[in-house]
Amino acid sequence: MTDKVLYQQDGPIVTLTLNDPAMRNPISEAAMVDAIVDSLDRLNQDGSVRVAILTGAGSAFSSGGDLRAMQKNFEQRSEKPALTPRYYKFGIQRIPLAFEKLDVPIIAAVNGPAIGAGLDLACMCDMRIASETAKFAESFVKVGIVPGDGGAWLLPRVVGYSKACEMAFTGDMLDAREALACGLVSRVVPEAELLETAKALANRIAVNPPHAVRMAKRLLIEGRHTRLDTLLELSASLQALTHATADHREAVNAFLEKRRPDFKGD
Repeated sequence: MTDKVLYQQDGPIVTLTLNDPAMRNPISEAAMVDAIVDSLDRLNQDGSVRVAILTGAGSAFSSGGDLRAMQKNFEQRSEKPALTPRYYKFGIQRIPLAFEKLDVPIIAAVNGPAIGAGLDLACMCDMRIASETAKFAESFVKVGIVPGDGGAWLLPRVVGYSKACEMAFTGDMLDAREALACGLVSRVVPEAELLETAKALANRIAVNPPHAVRMAKRLLIEGRHTRLDTLLELSASLQALTHATADHREAVNAFLEKRRPDFKGD
């Protein structure tokens, strides 16, 4: 049995690849959920990792939910509706919670369709770059369900409330250029250049002091739902930690001495 998520490290950069191309990388079933959550935990615990990239094997980024599995469970879901919340809580909903805990910056390199939960997965990442073949849809309504993976929280924070409503209520597909226009992605590149572009961005992040980058990400995450005074308290506390690092001293000294800094994560 192949790994559901490939974990490939190149120096300070890790590339995670959803690895079920025959099924177009659905993320709703237990094996894939476990693989994604385990990979994110591994990223968090490895101090040598400074940036991650998430992409999909084959022609799709992620098709989201497995419709064949949904079809098999029609009767059970209808007869025992109380089981469905548990299926989500102990299944796919573990993924956004794992992303919320992730301190390593992560870039979605969207290589093809990102549909339903696949779109929401891209929104869980900090940055999104799309190939020209990428497509996006918040398509739950098209199969008669609602976003069960946090999409109703995630998507408005990426594209704004009005656009999120349009996408969720129509289920319409956006091509890569439309995704760029509404801020869903920050860049669209030819398919052959996607990973190269994502790695170039990752390298621009990886050259910076890793503790400061991780703490900056934590502040941005907390800032999505925290009062200003609370965030300022947290900022001051994290600032006390960054001021005590060797990398901070190296950054200031290198700037004043007009040389390239060498950050070691100390």
